Amino acid sequence: MALTGRTALIAALGALFVGLVQPSWTGLLAVELLLLLAIVTDLAWAAPVNRLVFTRSGDTSVRLGEHLSVSLVVSNPSRRTLHAHLRDAWPPSCRAGASSPETDRHHLRIPSRERRRLTTSLQPTRRGDREAERVTVRSYGPLGLAARQGNHDVPWTIRVLPAFNSRKHLPAKLARLRELDGRTSVLTRGEGTEFDSLRDYAPGDDTRSIDWRATARQSTVAVRTWRPERDRRVLMVLDTGRTSAGRLGDLPRLDISMDAALLLAALASRAGDRVDLLAHDRATRSRVSGRSGPHLLPTLIDGMARLEPALIESDLRGLASAALRMTPQRSLLVLFTGLDRAPVEEGLLPVLPLLAQRHTVVLATVADPRIQEMAGARGTLDAVYEAAAAAQAQAERRETAALLRRYGVTVVDAPPAQLAPALADTYLALKAAGRL
Repeated sequence: MALTGRTALIAALGALFVGLVQPSWTGLLAVELLLLLAIVTDLAWAAPVNRLVFTRSGDTSVRLGEHLSVSLVVSNPSRRTLHAHLRDAWPPSCRAGASSPETDRHHLRIPSRERRRLTTSLQPTRRGDREAERVTVRSYGPLGLAARQGNHDVPWTIRVLPAFNSRKHLPAKLARLRELDGRTSVLTRGEGTEFDSLRDYAPGDDTRSIDWRATARQSTVAVRTWRPERDRRVLMVLDTGRTSAGRLGDLPRLDISMDAALLLAALASRAGDRVDLLAHDRATRSRVSGRSGPHLLPTLIDGMARLEPALIESDLRGLASAALRMTPQRSLLVLFTGLDRAPVEEGLLPVLPLLAQRHTVVLATVADPRIQEMAGARGTLDAVYEAAAAAQAQAERRETAALLRRYGVTVVDAPPAQLAPALADTYLALKAAGRL
């Protein structure tokens, strides 16, 4: 039960009447009994909330930052008209900071045996599965003095998917891929190594590209054409450990790595390569394999949606072992992790020779743009100290990257906005060079 402001106002006026007209216990008791009788009558005529029937419908998935709507149908099976306030409660992360918190509150009037549809607009700010909390209904009587209140569990789950903001770079990267596929070049470095077709010899062609057997069967000289390799394997490995939880701007490092991984997957899939995903810290958190074509990206996005950074140190040796078990044949292995010196030297370097021997290894890492700003800051004593610390951090990253390159690892170290296109360019360069 809940009392309204109208009840408080009537009680205050009754107290004033007693004080001015009949200042006695008899007057007070008379006023309060009348008010109590009105409250009880109002509650008796209020529609019951425990008999309401709720049904949900609407969106079940949405990209991070986009809007979605969830509908709630409220049926009133009682004989009384329902006058109520309803709150459809969701976690705070389902509403953007700029949106009004009142979007989940509704005023209802439902006659007997009828129903009404309510729509709640949400804009999630975090990935993962978000579940509806509860529906609270406050049913008012005809006098508006008191209300019945009750809670109902009406389950509904929304899966918030990665945003994939880097898809805006995909047309340009696909154009570059088509350019590589369309080249009619000889077998030289940077032109691909997979045989494509034969064509007639043209002045200026390298004589090493002549196919003498095909030439002997026809009246013209035939030359081979080549294209970048297809049907290769690409394994993307996400480190979901402690370092992936660091935030750069509004996003954690893990989300930035996911965005770059999705652009790479879309590009590699269009290139005819097979793409797999492994997310690991001290245990495997997600694994996607055996998907291709139009089913690849939806499956990858769904597999990434529930990933959250684990606040533990990653077992990079276990991560490398899981990757080797997942793809025993030669592949392009893209590892999304940090460039911190200690974890790399203690966890990654001992297994790196085996990884580099079996696979072409690319390490993609997100650089903090704030470090770059600090390195160039001057003017105050604090700024000078910050610049010295930033310069030391940058030097350690460069040394760690140089150490990895000595093992044959290609390192892509870029700020958040540039990581996805830089990784895609690295993939295209490796494919054009025939290193996949």
